[in-house]
Amino acid sequence: MPSNNYEYFLLMPYILLGVGIILSVVIEITNKKSEIILPWFTSLLFLVISFYSVYNINQNFVLFSGMMEVGGRPAIFNFIFNLGAALVTLSSVDYLKKYGTYYGEYYILIQSSVLGMMVMASAHDILMVFMGLELMSICFYVLAGINRKKLSANEASMKYFLLGAFATGFIVYGIALIYGATGSTSIQNILENFVTYSTNILFILGLLLFFVGFSFKIAAVPFHMWVPDVYQGSASTVTGLMSTTGKTAAFSVFLIMLGSVINNNAPHVFRMYFAVIATLSMLVGSIIAISQNNLKRMLAYSSISHAGYMAIGLAAGNKYSMAGIMFYLAAYAFMNIGAFSVISVIEGEDDSRTSISSYAGLQNKSPFLAAMMSLFMFALAGIPPLAGFYGKYFVFFSAIQSNLTWLAIVGVLSSVISVYFYLRVVVYIYFRNSEEEFVITKSFGSYTAIAVSAALVLLFGFFPDLLMNIITSVIK
Repeated sequence: MPSNNYEYFLLMPYILLGVGIILSVVIEITNKKSEIILPWFTSLLFLVISFYSVYNINQNFVLFSGMMEVGGRPAIFNFIFNLGAALVTLSSVDYLKKYGTYYGEYYILIQSSVLGMMVMASAHDILMVFMGLELMSICFYVLAGINRKKLSANEASMKYFLLGAFATGFIVYGIALIYGATGSTSIQNILENFVTYSTNILFILGLLLFFVGFSFKIAAVPFHMWVPDVYQGSASTVTGLMSTTGKTAAFSVFLIMLGSVINNNAPHVFRMYFAVIATLSMLVGSIIAISQNNLKRMLAYSSISHAGYMAIGLAAGNKYSMAGIMFYLAAYAFMNIGAFSVISVIEGEDDSRTSISSYAGLQNKSPFLAAMMSLFMFALAGIPPLAGFYGKYFVFFSAIQSNLTWLAIVGVLSSVISVYFYLRVVVYIYFRNSEEEFVITKSFGSYTAIAVSAALVLLFGFFPDLLMNIITSVIK
């Protein structure tokens, strides 16, 4: 066990973010220029924490009497959360003015939601998972309806809140049954005695309810009903955050709870459950996305299908699948944040210019945005050698290793279907004449976020081993 002083050093990402939230509240209350200061302060805070996490990735310890893990796997998730949130914050600077709203709590809520994600990913106790989940979720409910003057934002917030509360009910009831069957909320205890506990029907039922609740959070079919309306009604930057880092946090919990299956070859009781939701999510997401004309709704259904691809890794339940899911989550985060950052630049007032037809002839208006959006669409479609291709490759390969070849084949078929609706956007950008004339307002913050996202998508695509080696080095 590390000394008390060293514990503070290991906990620095969490301490920094906690102090940053308090400072942000003070800046918002006391400074008339908080609108200018807060986004840059928030971005800098996230960047410092993300690189600090990577720097100390090998300092892997369990602290607070087995409640919380630092370094190792949580450090990789902290990097994704914070870098993703930094890019979303940058793209929000000018977007909020156009969206018709500026509230200082916007950036404070983003910081608080990321702290919740970090607590979830580092949890070694089910109660810590629940605390992190609630902190993240409550912030997301408010962020979805941050523009309270817009009916679509109010609708998105209400739908997200109601179905999120419903999902939380599953999780709480599941935790109660797990505690009743094991007499403990320690994840370490559950993983060490998983084989023994798996003969107890109450324990299996509790874990199933727990997984069902988190299936809502990752937007897997049939728990996806809230996604299209919430993603379309929320601010584009908020949607970029929810669809990437929020999904990553939920997957981090799945990987924690399946640790015994992945690391100790315990019987995978839930293999069929994950295989079914993976199959349904991939097919339903890909097929319905074809008929969507609104780009945000299309990306919402695309998000459902990507949750299905990653759920293949959960069904496989081996170390290679864990590494594959983590790689996929990192790649997906920057592909999607990049795409939503482009949408935030193109989008006009009152949700105008969010249809795919608005992107017709974009290469004449902004060659940079046209090239970037095409890159993100190719990456999301899984076209080599971009990051999205390797994400799918790793999870499909892990399925084959676990004798789930049929699931990998379904994944490939779904990917083939998805190529149509991604490339349709590229066709509009380069091969259709513009249907409406508008001037694109250049935004330093948004353009920076787009460029960094594109660079990471290319980096992880051309040098996948760079990230994969770091991930495999921390998986025990």
